[in-house]
Amino acid sequence: WKCSRYIKNKPYIKSRYCRGVPEAKIKIFDVGKKRVGVHQFPACVHLLSLEKEQISSESLEAARVSANKHMINSVGKDNFHIRIRLHPYNIIRINKMLTCAGADRLQTGMRGAYGKPSGLCARVKINQIMISIRTHLKGEDAAVEALRKAKFKFPGRQLVYVSRNWGFTKFPKDVYMQGSTGGFDEEGNPTPPRIEWRGAVGKIQPDGVGCKLITKKSVRLSKLGIWHKSSGDNKEKPNDAMRLNWT
Repeated sequence: WKCSRYIKNKPYIKSRYCRGVPEAKIKIFDVGKKRVGVHQFPACVHLLSLEKEQISSESLEAARVSANKHMINSVGKDNFHIRIRLHPYNIIRINKMLTCAGADRLQTGMRGAYGKPSGLCARVKINQIMISIRTHLKGEDAAVEALRKAKFKFPGRQLVYVSRNWGFTKFPKDVYMQGSTGGFDEEGNPTPPRIEWRGAVGKIQPDGVGCKLITKKSVRLSKLGIWHKSSGDNKEKPNDAMRLNWT
């Protein structure tokens, strides 16, 4: 697969002009307890790509099976959630050559060398997340070992990175706890859930696998929770787009 590892030319995807493309080998992108709420799996480990290259759908499926098997044997099938972050859409072409006797009389070499679709791959950038695992704090070491084994299924170099965030969210663990359950003041009295995050003040509300920041701002510019008069909206009268975040 070395010849198809390097990124060249434009992306070549399936369309009404490019037909007869084989199906990707990987069909399942989430395995484990994928419907468990965000509160139950605080630990998160990522597998990062250190190269700009193409990853085949066969190697993605092999890595998923390897990581899933190790996590089941280590922490049990109900204590983790693996998510494949890459989706193979790029088509790999092959110019098939004849290998039988007298093949030189039948084929034309490099004349008309545009190949036919033979497989699918995903394009990755440097420091792009390939696989993520969320689990309990006790299963963090098992997740690191599972991704270390999954690395051997890919070409190039990868990095196993232990995230400081809570699960698959974008909030660090201490910020998530402060914004979702509250904390204590200097006198030891409980405080309501409230954080300041990128210019917005609000609380964190669990939303399935992830969460969302609920603020009292009228509209969130670039998802940062900052209202500005240039948006053309009135603070007192939220429109339909603002109503999702209006409390």
